[in-house]
Amino acid sequence: MVPPTSVKAVQWNEPRIVQWSQWLLDSYRHWTGNELIERAGDRNQQARTLFEASFAVVSHGVGPDPILNYGNQTALDLWELSWDRFIKTPSRLTAEADDRAERGRMLERAKLNGYFDGYRGMRISSTGKRFLVEHALIWNVIDLTGNPIGQAATFSQWSNVS
Repeated sequence: MVPPTSVKAVQWNEPRIVQWSQWLLDSYRHWTGNELIERAGDRNQQARTLFEASFAVVSHGVGPDPILNYGNQTALDLWELSWDRFIKTPSRLTAEADDRAERGRMLERAKLNGYFDGYRGMRISSTGKRFLVEHALIWNVIDLTGNPIGQAATFSQWSNVS
């Protein structure tokens, strides 16, 4: 008997997620001059490595109230959301109401400069747990022609707040 496909495998292995992962990785390198992960293996392996990374990676598309379109497993765990719920969440709702203006300013700075390093802010999970993100890097996601298609953030330092 073949075991059912795991939820994790479906997320990082879908062609659209593999492609988005490449745009995340390529855009990160474009703006920072560094690699977000070791770019070993093919595109599928890189998508899996990004999804399974021990640091958080989140992104949203473009628009006036962008919706999240990617969260790796660390991010899904932090926000206590399934993949399906995560990718239907307005990006602004990842921050508490009091922190949304500051979050917006940092996203705008990244939009103007390509990326912003050193963001710090409070976040809230789907169950109301608060956590402080520190030293986050926000960057613009661009396609192969340099057109903006979203923004992303990564961080490896956070602490739970009661």
